[in-house]
Order: sequence, then C-alpha cells, then structure tokens
Amino acid sequence: MKLSIHINDLNILVLNQINTLYNDGNLISKNELIIFQKETLNRVEKAFVHIRKPYFFVNNECVFDHLHSDHYSMYLYLLSNTVWENSGDVRLASKIFLLNKALHGIDAFYKIQLPEIFIFVHPLGTILGNAKYSDYFAVFQNCTVGGTSDGKYPEFNHGVILYAGSSVIGDCLIGSNTIFGANSSVINAKVDRDKVVLNYYPNNRILENKRNVIDLFNEGSFL
Repeated sequence: MKLSIHINDLNILVLNQINTLYNDGNLISKNELIIFQKETLNRVEKAFVHIRKPYFFVNNECVFDHLHSDHYSMYLYLLSNTVWENSGDVRLASKIFLLNKALHGIDAFYKIQLPEIFIFVHPLGTILGNAKYSDYFAVFQNCTVGGTSDGKYPEFNHGVILYAGSSVIGDCLIGSNTIFGANSSVINAKVDRDKVVLNYYPNNRILENKRNVIDLFNEGSFL
C-alpha cells in the first residue's frame, strides 16, 4: 500500500493531534503509539484492497492519504480498535476515538468490531453501535446503527450499504446484499437478502435489489 506520509511521521501527526486536543497532563508518548501503527496500517490495506473507488485504489495499488478524510477516519477507528484489542489501554484508545469524533463527526467506538472489509463515505454524523457486522459494509453520512432499551442490536450479513440518513435499530437481522436507501429506517425487523429498503419504519417499502454490493466495492461505484 502506498502511503502519503512515512509511518513515523504519521505517528507524530496523530500524537500531536491527540496531545493538542487532550492536553490533560497525561500526554501520550510516541513510543506508546508507534507499536500499534504497523498492524493498523495492515488492517487499512486489507480493507482498501477491496475498494476500487477513486482515491482508494490508484494505478493498481491501494493508497492511504492522511489528507483524505474518509481514509483518515477509517484509519483512526482501526488504530483505536487495534490499541484496545492488543493492550486494553482505555486511556489511549479513548483519546484516539475522541480525536476521530472531533475531526470527522463519527461515533465509531473502539470496542465495536467492524469487519475486515468496510468503508466510511463522508461519515459526518454517523453513529455505529455494538452490532454484529460482516464484510463489505459501507456507511454514509448521518447513519445510525443502535440498540433498543432492552440491549438488542442489529446483525448484518455480508454486503450491506447504509446510504445517507438511514438507521437500523434494535433486534434486526439484515440479509446479505441489502441496500438501505437514503433516510430509510428499520426497528426490530428482519430483512431478507437481496433487498432495497426505502422509507421510515413502520412504513417501509421493500424492493428487490438488482445490484451486487460486492461488485459495487470492486467497481468503486457506490452512487
């Protein structure tokens, strides 16, 4: 994967951003952070290699650009999750999560388990809760994946796109190759595979999906 910035410089960039934003007398050191960078960038590459969208894949090579906000928001989520999974360091993972929230307006908590293959597309205002996610998961702006008061969260099968303003709440089972149209929502619902979901709950329209979500990743044509 081609990097827009050397891994050591990327480490310093994130370090300076964290310590500037959270100058709380308990600053992060570069050595605390650098040990997680290689694994995080490997995870970034595993996602990006399946995304043939412009700016993600150029000249038959995946590209990470720290000045591309979709790239950087995905990287920061993966960094916070890598820190949490490998060390359980709540202080460091929390600061990275909050940095991502401050910079990009996305709430992707370090404990949630996003799949290996996913993409954020200008995800301002998006909240991703503690659901079960599967590969080829795409989420746009102002989306919500959340639970109900009884602690039930959605489960997504392979190949799901949440377009702008869509919400999936509660005890939902979402079949493979499903697309949620803009401003659609479901609550405690089962959606069979190969569907397009339109409109707000409980007045949903469910149509057959004639597109293949995995192909959309491979072609980079989400719109």
